[in-house]
Amino acid sequence: MKEKELHNGSVPFLNCKDHLVSGETYEVMMNGKLDMLVTSPMPPNIDEYYDSKEYQSHNESKNLLLDKLYKGVKKRSFKTKTSLFHKENVTLTILDVGAGTGDFLLCCKNLGHETSGTEPMLKPRTEAQEKGVILSENLNSFAGKKFDVITLWHVLEHVPNLYEIIDQLKSMLNEDGQLFVAVPNFKSYDAAYYKEFWAAYDVPRHLWHFSQKTIQTLFEAVNLKVIKTHPMKYDSFYVSLLSEKNKKGTYNFVKAFLVGLKSNMKALKSKEYSSLIYELKHIQKAF
Repeated sequence: MKEKELHNGSVPFLNCKDHLVSGETYEVMMNGKLDMLVTSPMPPNIDEYYDSKEYQSHNESKNLLLDKLYKGVKKRSFKTKTSLFHKENVTLTILDVGAGTGDFLLCCKNLGHETSGTEPMLKPRTEAQEKGVILSENLNSFAGKKFDVITLWHVLEHVPNLYEIIDQLKSMLNEDGQLFVAVPNFKSYDAAYYKEFWAAYDVPRHLWHFSQKTIQTLFEAVNLKVIKTHPMKYDSFYVSLLSEKNKKGTYNFVKAFLVGLKSNMKALKSKEYSSLIYELKHIQKAF
């Protein structure tokens, strides 16, 4: 497994606890060559950390205010995401990898696009089907097909077969297509502030932790180039709120808002937002 090479030569960065499911502690290691963090060890039974009631209840928050905020931001984020590729009267073929319950694809479908998606977990796949969004379990269902737009919204950090997925994305993207990859950014201010309590480390479900250099290096190896990065400004507030819970055991909305705001303010200069959307395209060969 080529991914094991990412652990070679890595040095300890910090120790993180799984705050959601197991309470286990994992090492987060720095791969200096790629400027990338890797979670160690990689659990052989990673599915168990998603299928538990604890993780699912986290996704279906019982905090009414938090749930209302999350749904409001989610709805607004769909508008932001679709604005990156949607044009009136232009129908695109869209593939969403790790589509969850299919809400993003439903939004794209309502805009007139042809949609496809994958979701490895049965429960969200079933919920998507109830909304009329049919999802496949993995990318193998789309072998030989190509798409105008491929999206991964906070998915790449979860996949054990990182190199294989990147190769598949390259082969499935139309020559003039757009690939959008959203991932947390451990170089952000909120990551530095919360350290091991930073919710976006989310070990062991997040196996990889990317910097801008990491994404550029991994994708340029398959001739895909980052042409633009887009900030996800709401993420700093939401992640800070979850980080406060990790650190203190309660949601401190005021403190989280202040840390999230400071993170975004600092990122105006550094460009190191809490999460980033990378827009990638094929590197065009010179003739």
